Amino acid sequence: MLTNQQKDELADFFSKKKKIALTTHINPDGDAMGSTIAMMHYLRAKGHDVTAIVPNKYPEFYGWIPGTSDLVIFEKNATTVKKVLAEADMIFSLDYNSIKRVGPMSNLLKVASGKKFLIDHHIDPEEGFDYYHHTTETTSTGQLVFRFIELMGDKALLSKEIAVALYVAIMTDTGSFSYAANYPETYHIVAELIEKGVDAEQVHRLVYDTFSENRLRLLGYAISERMLVWPHLHTAVIYLTKEDLKRFNYQVGDTEGVVNYPLSMDNVNLAVLITEKEKKIKLSFRSKGDFNVNLLSRNNFNGGGHKNAAGGQIYSDIPKTIETIKATLEPLKETLNYKLSY
Repeated sequence: MLTNQQKDELADFFSKKKKIALTTHINPDGDAMGSTIAMMHYLRAKGHDVTAIVPNKYPEFYGWIPGTSDLVIFEKNATTVKKVLAEADMIFSLDYNSIKRVGPMSNLLKVASGKKFLIDHHIDPEEGFDYYHHTTETTSTGQLVFRFIELMGDKALLSKEIAVALYVAIMTDTGSFSYAANYPETYHIVAELIEKGVDAEQVHRLVYDTFSENRLRLLGYAISERMLVWPHLHTAVIYLTKEDLKRFNYQVGDTEGVVNYPLSMDNVNLAVLITEKEKKIKLSFRSKGDFNVNLLSRNNFNGGGHKNAAGGQIYSDIPKTIETIKATLEPLKETLNYKLSY
């Protein structure tokens, strides 16, 4: 986290108008979108020239968040992004712990001369940043952005637009407060956001109740036709091929949340979503209780994340990937064999 000396340095830095770039990870989720948009509104309110960048297209169900239309998408505006990053006095890295997580933007970010500031809650952030506002003991990067605004003495600038974006970040990264949410301060922050005018019920509807017909049919197909259950491993796996995605006219974000559904079954403590991409297999892991999917992914599947939510990738085909996952879990079956209790 920031030292007192760094807080003073930042206060001095922000006392004059600066060119600031905000960046987040490839395939931005709700926390990435919410934290980035909130920072954009906040820093503009302080009088800075701010450009918020996402590497690629974001899910349409986040398009209603006030300020989303100002986001610059790298895959559509590479020349603009290159200029912005080269000229930025400071570059914020929001909701990712390694520069490689920005995908094709990574080289531009590495060579940029501006000060680099990481705000994130994933474990083991890489070295090379000038400032770190980081802890894993929080729900989301959105919650850290709120604390940063407070730390800088700027809660008076907390507008309804900022509050809405931060609420989206916190709500989505906790699965509507169903996991990674046992922090009392989270609910104090949420209360303040609602006091700023956030309609929590409406935000939930806008994110979770705006499925397209194709997205809902893909979900149904995934569960009825593409789910494997391994009772002795207390694990369920859903796999989706490129042909499956094409059949249901896949759009960015259509598989978001699919991995959570198997965990609603009793005695299933690990859920895995396997999605076939053009040149690799994307993996999403979710777990109940103490089973650490971050370690599972980091040690075996070129990924990582949080204790109960992580991602990874493998360069194989779906049948071999299923075999690999099953073989990896066999020695861990005793740690997966537990019953949730209170």
